[in-house]
Amino acid sequence: MMEINKQSPSTTAPQPRVRNYQEIVDYLDKHWFVNHTSKTLDRVKQLDAALGNPSSKINAVVIAGTNGKSLTAYLAAKLLTTEGLKVGSFTSPHILTYNERITTSLETISNKAFTEIGNEVINMAESLQLQAYSHELLTMMAVLYFVDQKVDVALLEVQKGGAYDAVNICNALVASITRVTPANIHTAAEDLMPLVHESMGVVKPGTFIVSGDQSKNNLQKMQELTNLQGGHWAMPIRKLAPLNYPYEQLHGRCAALAERVAQMFIEEYYNKDATITRDSLLSKQKGKRGRPTLDDKRKADLDKKKTIDQYWKAETCDLPGHFESLTNEKPTILLDTASNIDAFDNILLGIRLLQYQRPLKGLFIIMAAAKDTMHNEEFLKLLRYFFKKTSGQMLLCPIESALPGVNEEESWDVEKVTNDIKSMKVKARACKSFEEALDIAKKSISDERNGLIVITGSHSIVNTYWKHKGIKKLS
Repeated sequence: MMEINKQSPSTTAPQPRVRNYQEIVDYLDKHWFVNHTSKTLDRVKQLDAALGNPSSKINAVVIAGTNGKSLTAYLAAKLLTTEGLKVGSFTSPHILTYNERITTSLETISNKAFTEIGNEVINMAESLQLQAYSHELLTMMAVLYFVDQKVDVALLEVQKGGAYDAVNICNALVASITRVTPANIHTAAEDLMPLVHESMGVVKPGTFIVSGDQSKNNLQKMQELTNLQGGHWAMPIRKLAPLNYPYEQLHGRCAALAERVAQMFIEEYYNKDATITRDSLLSKQKGKRGRPTLDDKRKADLDKKKTIDQYWKAETCDLPGHFESLTNEKPTILLDTASNIDAFDNILLGIRLLQYQRPLKGLFIIMAAAKDTMHNEEFLKLLRYFFKKTSGQMLLCPIESALPGVNEEESWDVEKVTNDIKSMKVKARACKSFEEALDIAKKSISDERNGLIVITGSHSIVNTYWKHKGIKKLS
């Protein structure tokens, strides 16, 4: 690992110990509720200083918002990797292993490196007698790893909020706010301004900022805060990236945001003074913006360089847990970690788009959600409207084993949710377990080739599906 200037440990602190991989995982699992509600960066700043200030040694791009962050980071990482950069990505949460959160050029950190850097960070936190929260520890692990790997750029996803998220110890050269929507059923749309303020905490003097939000009120406030905080406001995303059907409507805004984020980093920092940009999808020659001239068009016809639109047409949105279609399963399984109303609405849109493409002959939506994340009047209205036009059934089950770090420890009331859905004249059935729900769905679909089972509502239920399959690590 990299050489760092460590502070001398306290004489009363525990002696450093060498943990194996599973012990690192267990330690992280147990520290998700340690100081997790305190709004401060003090602990992670102390840890950063003790480890030699690695946060100041990376080119950081910070991605905040309530939905679409991981997908935006993933698509930006793919695009920047295509441009030839070595890209670090730190996202959350994971589906099966913590390793998924930390990648370099789309390659997941190895167990060996994860264990080494985990020991380094945890032992330093203990030597400083810090009661560190797991996200703080993971953030420092990611930052240290990116410095060690000498990445050109580090994409850092805000887990929650922005101003007091651990990734905010890094000075964001570029930042994006995907969109700000109610995170739970107790937040009304008109009460979003505190969330906007919190998200905009990632903007520092000189930060270039772009948003994919569609709310005029949110965008106006973001622009005001950008000016106050000394950032550079860019025009928000209006046009969707031209992904293949049905992904343009589902993920096109995230892809367009990823493109803009990547382009701003390259043009404002990485490739700022370059004059030759012929092989770049993103960087344009100075004076070549806007509508091309006739001469430019003639030259483009002679030089058939791949365009950014062609790139997106060939792109596959294959991030696990994000409208992930397992077509090798019979019937097809669709996995999505949608865990709030806005994300769930997008899933229903995706199912309708699939139905337009080919009629579904047997549809079951298996859901397990955390308390206070889904079950409200808007959720019931969405289902009623959806099933008026689409034949299918809901299978509701509890969260049996909560994935650490996603606040899904308390499951929704399956019986109450089921009864409320039935009151909307929607077919619904309560199940005691995910296994029971999956068994019912599979046995009820006679046309396996054209049937669809959707598994959604939480990160934990997607985790449960893979464990049910005996899979311990995503390939």
